[in-house]
Amino acid sequence: RCQQRSAPTDIPPGQSSCTRRPSGRARPRSNRQRQAWPMEAVLGQVEQLPALLAVSRSALVRDWDSLTLDRALEWARYFQHLHDRFRARPQLREALGRRLRRSQPCPLLGFPALGRCPQLLGLALLENRALPPAACRRLLSSLLPPPAAGPDSDPRGLGLLARRKAAARLLAAPRRAPGSEPQLQAEARLLLSRLRQEGQEAAGRLCGAQEGQEAAGRLRWLCGALELLPQPRAFGVVAAALALLKQGRGAEQAGDGDGDGSSSPGGYQESAAGEECTAGLLLSWLLGNQERFSAFCLCIPCSHLAFLAGHYSQLCRAYLDLLTGWGRCLHYDPLQGQWVKSCLDKAELSWEELRERFVCLCQGSTLLKEQTQAALELLRTQDGDFRVRGLSVWTDLLMEIDYSCVNTKATGK
Repeated sequence: RCQQRSAPTDIPPGQSSCTRRPSGRARPRSNRQRQAWPMEAVLGQVEQLPALLAVSRSALVRDWDSLTLDRALEWARYFQHLHDRFRARPQLREALGRRLRRSQPCPLLGFPALGRCPQLLGLALLENRALPPAACRRLLSSLLPPPAAGPDSDPRGLGLLARRKAAARLLAAPRRAPGSEPQLQAEARLLLSRLRQEGQEAAGRLCGAQEGQEAAGRLRWLCGALELLPQPRAFGVVAAALALLKQGRGAEQAGDGDGDGSSSPGGYQESAAGEECTAGLLLSWLLGNQERFSAFCLCIPCSHLAFLAGHYSQLCRAYLDLLTGWGRCLHYDPLQGQWVKSCLDKAELSWEELRERFVCLCQGSTLLKEQTQAALELLRTQDGDFRVRGLSVWTDLLMEIDYSCVNTKATGK
């Protein structure tokens, strides 16, 4: 059988009757049909999860009594049971994830959401002021662990829910300085925590192509989550998350109680592998769209970009290619004695801005400086290997970099 725990006997509040078994006399079915029908019924039930969550956020809950609330929570626990039942079966897990994504316009809910369904439903109801007081008291009593709960009880789900909700409320409060660094770091820690939680669903179970499927699911979740943010804020959060991953696990866990705190060699290796996978997801989202990456580089300060380029070779190559494209849109104006934009609709940076970004790259690590200078020297050679100003933008950039380095040494900065 596809499940050991039977589904609740009634439809979840707000769901359609499509999950009911058709009435009437059934036609004879083959063995394959008899085996496939229960799984199709489960898929139909899972498809109603977004509707259940949507109803829990609506004004329809004003008519809920304690019995209705218990039915909704019973369905949430049933979905959680399906997650625990099928988490080690890749094909069924992928089928459930596809059905969930098909039933919602923005595919934020995937298979891991089934395991958190009681928390998701509880959060939606707690935020809904239309929930009657009696049903609200019933909800709180069902979410809170009993006073005599022993060490085997697992209140971490509710505690994690409360911590993240409190952090989200604080981060949503009016800020004195928009885009302040502490807020971006806090939001980045929340994002990394969620990505890690999504990744732990597949730990020790997947291999080969199945790992690729899991990574694709996490990338879909990441894309959906970041699309909900304004673009400058999303860019700032991603940049802060990438920086936190390179600053070490300790920096990431500062102010975040969700880490596992593993200090063993094996735990450290697993943590490093997980951080590399998380960074790969963030870079895939960032570099997968050239227009998005261009906007990212225009939004993030050049000093922060230089730090990221010094730690992520994939980002460094893309950033240098982008700067090269912008540099080719400049031409030398002898009347003004400077480089100006030849195509106002294509050139994103002025000469001064382009020079600042290359100088900033050369002020980074020794390896980053060597890579930047090597790229500029190659471009100068391809441009005619001129050694005087005004003939090649790459020649002038190299001269400006040499002058900046000499000036930095002379001033001791």
